[in-house]
Amino acid sequence: MTLPVFLAAAAEAPGGFKVDAVLPLFVGIPLALVALAAIAPWRPIRDSICLFTPVGTMLGGLWLFGYTAAHGTIAHSVGLYIGGVAIPLAGDQFAAVMIVTTSIVAIAANWFALVVGETRARFYPALATMVLSGVMGALLTADLFNFFVFIEVMLLPSYGLLAMTGTWARLSAGRAFVLVNLATSTLLLVGVAIVYGVVGTVNIAALRGVASGHGPATVAMGIVVIAMVVKAGLFPVHTWLPRSYPQTSASVMALFSALHTKVAVFILFRIYVVIFDLDPRWTTLIIVICIASMIVGSFAGLAENSMRRVLAYQMVNGMPMIMVMLAFTAGNEKAALAAGILYMLHHMITVGSLILSAGAVEETYGKDVLSKLSGIARRDPLVAAVFAAGAFSLVGFPPFSGLWAKVYLIVNVAATQTTAGWIVIAVVILASFAAFQAVLRIWRKVFWGGEMNKQRIPESLRVPLARIAPAAALAVLSFGMFIFAGPLVSVVLSAADSLIDVSSYVSAVLGLDPNQAVGSVAAATISGGAS
Repeated sequence: MTLPVFLAAAAEAPGGFKVDAVLPLFVGIPLALVALAAIAPWRPIRDSICLFTPVGTMLGGLWLFGYTAAHGTIAHSVGLYIGGVAIPLAGDQFAAVMIVTTSIVAIAANWFALVVGETRARFYPALATMVLSGVMGALLTADLFNFFVFIEVMLLPSYGLLAMTGTWARLSAGRAFVLVNLATSTLLLVGVAIVYGVVGTVNIAALRGVASGHGPATVAMGIVVIAMVVKAGLFPVHTWLPRSYPQTSASVMALFSALHTKVAVFILFRIYVVIFDLDPRWTTLIIVICIASMIVGSFAGLAENSMRRVLAYQMVNGMPMIMVMLAFTAGNEKAALAAGILYMLHHMITVGSLILSAGAVEETYGKDVLSKLSGIARRDPLVAAVFAAGAFSLVGFPPFSGLWAKVYLIVNVAATQTTAGWIVIAVVILASFAAFQAVLRIWRKVFWGGEMNKQRIPESLRVPLARIAPAAALAVLSFGMFIFAGPLVSVVLSAADSLIDVSSYVSAVLGLDPNQAVGSVAAATISGGAS
């Protein structure tokens, strides 16, 4: 009997457990495995935990997607306290899609770390697994304070991963990463505290719509949003990301690219839909910030001199492509949010593939500086093909996921028939052209050209198949996303539908009728404002 069938049968059986009780396992099991990885004296056990924990969360995410598609949002109150008081976890199709995709990239990143020997470091598997457990909690929590807690669960092991090799460059980058994230976490905590002081709760479901009609609550939630914008790497608070991420190893950078920034984007989607109630007053500000981020992220990479530094700016360029869809939800909520989610999934897979392919080159040749590499396409045609696949997907060329992601985004922006929409479309095309120039520069410098200095690079040196396999697997997945675009669009539409079904979310989390929940929020808001 398969796990989904077993869970369904147990839930229907007399006296069977509640299926929502599975939600804490997404956090609890990885945390238990962190402890095991930290104390296990045998490297094979630690490596297995590092590799197979995200496999387990991916399978759990697939089950969660199927179950919530049939039964709607599920929620669990830890300790079985009443809704609004307990530590709440909630799962819907939006969270399930994110769990699956982050787990897939984590599998590839940890696979690469194992191949290149990075897991020889005693605590690498434990730290990487702890990052994943924090991500699971952040994706499932229905409470702003507990979101802050899970963000810290992600960040603490990230500091260790960032500076693990102890090189001066990495320690310097780690210092910037630590300072920025500590300041941002402090800002997030201050914002959450003010929300509690103003409204009387930090439960996301109980805060439904409170920031769209209550001034103090809007200001308080604005502080939370600013903190998340910094973590997402949007302009003008983006510079820490391209300065720190490329100084890590390729496996850690791929892990961070899919987990850290995307968790911030995930909660911004949830906050804007549930708490801001898709308030159109913020449309202009969202568009301005996203346009600036697209331009800076796409063109700034042209000035960098290493493969992964160029790719770091493509991470900055991708965030506004996702976030800009929040500005085009008026009258088209489901499709617009689905376009943003589709681009997020594509970006996680594509950038992960590009970073790991650059990492394979760096690990083999000992460098990723553009001026010191040349002619790799002749030496390693498979590596060149995998990088080209990622570059095609990033720009939006067929036959990879980037084509449908950008087409779906542009179509839904154009559907608004507004001047702002046409400006955004023009900037998206311009940013795509600049991204093409950036990856073309890498191709011309690194993969094209004559042979490298044979006195320093032995003729027999090649990138081992095992090193390029993780990036190739993600490139194949991107190709599959292109081929099966129809089912993929159905998946993201379902995810968007679950995101905008706020009544079901409120009902599941609070255990109340949606109308009662709204009434309690209004009462809490008035009493909080009066106090």
